[in-house]
Amino acid sequence: MAEKETAPYAAPTPARYRTVHLQRAKDDGRRFAMLTAYDFQMAQVFDDAGIETILVGDSAANTMMGHATTLPITLDEMIVYAGSVVRGTRHAMVLCDLPFGSYELSPQQATESAIRLVKEAGVHAVKMEGGVRYAEHVRMMTDAGVPVMAHIGFTPQSENVLGGYRVQGRTEGAAESMVREATVLQDAGAFAVLMEMVPSDIARQVDEALRVPTVGIGAGPATTGQVLVWQDMLGLRTDRMPRFVKQYADLHSVVSAAVTDYRRDVLEGTFPAAEHGFES
Repeated sequence: MAEKETAPYAAPTPARYRTVHLQRAKDDGRRFAMLTAYDFQMAQVFDDAGIETILVGDSAANTMMGHATTLPITLDEMIVYAGSVVRGTRHAMVLCDLPFGSYELSPQQATESAIRLVKEAGVHAVKMEGGVRYAEHVRMMTDAGVPVMAHIGFTPQSENVLGGYRVQGRTEGAAESMVREATVLQDAGAFAVLMEMVPSDIARQVDEALRVPTVGIGAGPATTGQVLVWQDMLGLRTDRMPRFVKQYADLHSVVSAAVTDYRRDVLEGTFPAAEHGFES
């Protein structure tokens, strides 16, 4: 694979990030960044900025469709979002969530859904929520040629079972249980394990126990990668932010001000001006 020259103190930027590059980061003690994206233009922005991995999350149900949870979004809808993101990237590895209802029934169902995401959307890997009981799902998808990122800790698709949005791993023996869960998924073929809303010390123990990379969201600094929902990270959403979100911009204020100026110009007749029109 051709690689571009980069600063001598950093790893070369591959033509397309793959699982091997994420594993190399883990092996070398380096890190990688992940953001969600759901459309062509934001994918282009993140790809140009050097984001190594882009997740087409089922959070699109909330951020793009206005649902209160991630549960309503369908596989067909995820394929549309994922295809748009893939077409906006040149270097980033694009992963897509298997949405609720597309994998739980059997390893066969999971594999069929994952293959559709690869064939129809062009994604490079899928992410699947759930623990040990989904090990056979991971194994069958991997055997079929689809890389799988496992997702443990708080799993939003199971919020009704978990009793809402709650930090996981605070009970006695939680560390041992989560290490075992992550190890089983790794041994089943998962190329990485994402941990959400897990105490930092437990996430560190899991990361140290695994040979594959880990990704954290609300799981402290010890994971190989970090992921955030882009609307949270860039301040487009104004609701109460989760504690683990750091906002790097205030896009809501920027966009709101620009739209206000546009409306004023239209109402006052100053837009469009002569330079915005055509002559016969």
